[in-house]
Amino acid sequence: MLEEEWAARSAGVTSAPSVVNLSVPPDVTTAMSTTHTLPAATGYPAARRIAVLLSVLFGVAMAWIQTSTGYGQDQSAFSRDSDALLRVASYAFSIWGLVYLSLLVHGVWQALPRTAESGFLRLMGWPTVLALIGIGLWIPAAAFDQELATIVLIIGSAAALILPLSAVNACRLERRDYWLAATPLGLLAGWLTVASAANVIVVASGNGWLPDGPPAMTWPMAAVGLVALVAAAVTLKTRLLAYPLPIVWGLVAIYMAEQTRHPTLAFTALGVAIGLAGLAMVSCFGLKRPRA
Repeated sequence: MLEEEWAARSAGVTSAPSVVNLSVPPDVTTAMSTTHTLPAATGYPAARRIAVLLSVLFGVAMAWIQTSTGYGQDQSAFSRDSDALLRVASYAFSIWGLVYLSLLVHGVWQALPRTAESGFLRLMGWPTVLALIGIGLWIPAAAFDQELATIVLIIGSAAALILPLSAVNACRLERRDYWLAATPLGLLAGWLTVASAANVIVVASGNGWLPDGPPAMTWPMAAVGLVALVAAAVTLKTRLLAYPLPIVWGLVAIYMAEQTRHPTLAFTALGVAIGLAGLAMVSCFGLKRPRA
């Protein structure tokens, strides 16, 4: 081979340079594309992020308008309208200030273009929109005494948050998602859990919808028991401290309002509140944190 090339050069003939084939065989290309494909970048999901922000503003604005103008019944007056079986101390509704403030922080933060996308934001985005539209519409429904509508709206809003939230272990979330997303939404979901039970009992008792068979106090006791079951299950699943705390707050408010009128109900609510607080401490701080 070398002798032939030297002879060709000596004769003034320049051989064409050899070409090295750098193409990847089709079977190797196929294997690389099927085993090492990177997920496509989602970019900035503007529609969802803006919808969340607008729904937060809507929910807060509806409450502010009702409070500032005084039209219809506010939340405390609505709960007192038919509280023969279940009463909640009026101070309990002040928790909405904390809930609304945390939601405003969440809404603005998640809407910022520099806020990176995450699985938690994708999971909770549209359910948050539904829940906030629901609680926003609840305000005029309660103000104008549309009682059946209040039940549908508050239970629907609670379910919209609790169902996806129950699929999350808060210990696995990034710190920013935990504090700026899961905590505000957990506060809202927790309060809606206990508020839904109170809403149903108040409306059902006031309209005579409860069956006559069992003793009347069976129903508020059952409502407190149902709240305990849901709260315990979601707390153990999510390990999110922000969820059970508003429920404890609401149950203590029931105790404060009912301890002289219905002491059995009052001390049941207090016992559930203490048990749930203990469960929350153990679940959120006492259990071994799973590896992310």
